[in-house]
This record gives sequence, C-alpha cells and structure tokens, in this order.
Amino acid sequence: MIGERRVLAIVPARGGSKGLPRKNIRELAGKPLIAWTLEAASGSRYIDQIIVSTDDEEIASVCAGLGHPPPFMRPAALANDDTSGMDVVFHTLEASPGHDITILLQPTSPLRNSEDIDQALESMTANEAPACVSVTEPDKSPYWMYRVNPEGMMQPLLNPEDTVKRRQDLPAVYVLNGDLYIAYTDWLIKNRQFVTEETLAFKMPKNRSLEIDDETDRQVAEALLKINSLG
Repeated sequence: MIGERRVLAIVPARGGSKGLPRKNIRELAGKPLIAWTLEAASGSRYIDQIIVSTDDEEIASVCAGLGHPPPFMRPAALANDDTSGMDVVFHTLEASPGHDITILLQPTSPLRNSEDIDQALESMTANEAPACVSVTEPDKSPYWMYRVNPEGMMQPLLNPEDTVKRRQDLPAVYVLNGDLYIAYTDWLIKNRQFVTEETLAFKMPKNRSLEIDDETDRQVAEALLKINSLG
C-alpha cells in the first residue's frame, strides 16, 4: 500500500510472439525474461498484489515456479496479435477488484527496478496526479526528422520554422519507454487509457529504458545486466 491505497501490478505475458518467439520466458542473463519484472515488482515497498495475465500454460508454469502462479488464465480471445493492452488490463481488473492503484509492468522491459517503481508511485501521489508513465529521451530528436513524400522529396516532420540547427539548442523531448504505466484505478476505468494531458511523466535514463522486441534487443539487455551486476 501507499498511504491507504492498495496497489495492483499487472504483468501481461501472452504466449504468442512474432519478433522473438517465446520471449517472455526466454533466458536473459540466467533467468526467464519475465523473472526480472516479477522480481522488481516483488521488491516494491508498495505493491500489494502481482497478477500475471497469460493464456499460455508453459508461461503459467514458469511463473508458478518463480512464486507467482497466475490466479486465472487469460481467454484466448484476449491473446491475439491485435489485442489491445488495455483490454488485458480491464479483464484483470474485473477479475481482481478492490485495488486503488493499477500498475502495468511489461515483461519486455527487464531493466527497470524496484526503486523505479516506488519512485514513480511516490511522484504520482506527491504531485496529486491521476496517472504516471515512464519516459526517456529519444536517441534522435524529432526536430531533425523528416517525411519522404511520394516523389521522394524530404519534408520536415515538424514545422520548418521550428527546426533547430545546433544540437545544443534542441529542446528536451521524451518518448514512452514502456517500463511503467500507473494510474488510479477509478480514473483508469473512466478514461480507458494511461496517457492523457493529466498524466505525470517519470523520467528514466536510457540504460534502464530498453524494450525487448527481437534478439538484438535481448543481447543488448543481457550485456547491460551483466555490466550492472559488476558495478
């Protein structure tokens, strides 16, 4: 709990994966990928319950071995490639009511830690914001991005008048890093999304902002985890 508010963490882990088959239980630095997220959630001072949402018996078995058996299986209809992540969240909330705050922790973000979770929760409550999501600075600024029109010509993504020529003059911009999505449950049910103009940004460094989509990402994450363990 944080204050008098009960906190639920939802860890979505469907069996299907096109970019990296079986990625949620694929080994990463000696553990199943999902183990890193479950350990971070377990180490939080505020999370009261952790629910893995999966449609896959093998994933359920692995999570049970890690001390987190799913209390129910996700319906197959909510495990398709085009299934909305919010549909999974609301299915879990309906099956497990009674929590004041909901956190979505994607297992494909293994570099976030318990401290990140707790600091984001503290920031959200201290700022009296209804929701909070984690962000990081992108590798490339949108002020230097272009579209290519049907004729193959360059067109600035943003207003040409806003284009900044020198790196040191670029305004700070941020992207969602996928690590943390937090909201008061009643507000989330009403708004049906985590990100609105009321949502607070929780800034995170790039070295804890990697999302694993393919084998290259997995190898980079493994290298970073090994470096962190040595440090």
